[in-house]
Amino acid sequence: MRKTFVAVLTVLAAGTASLAGSTPAAAYDYPYCLQNRQVGIPGECYYQTYEQCMASASGRSATCAINPRVAFGPLQQRRAPRVYNPR
Repeated sequence: MRKTFVAVLTVLAAGTASLAGSTPAAAYDYPYCLQNRQVGIPGECYYQTYEQCMASASGRSATCAINPRVAFGPLQQRRAPRVYNPR
């Protein structure tokens, strides 16, 4: 009985692994975000064009804005200023 149970679990695990695929989904920052009181800022950033975003905003008391992650890019680390040290 235990061997049968282990065999069933093995088959189920193999089936779910194949359904999940071999590569994870790539993260993508879309350029436009829908914003309103319910979703806040930056909002729902799922739109490739401004027109798509505005069509979704229609009738929802919402507006569209540029995704700040796309507009400003990744934050860069600042280096400390060099101090002149004469010796």
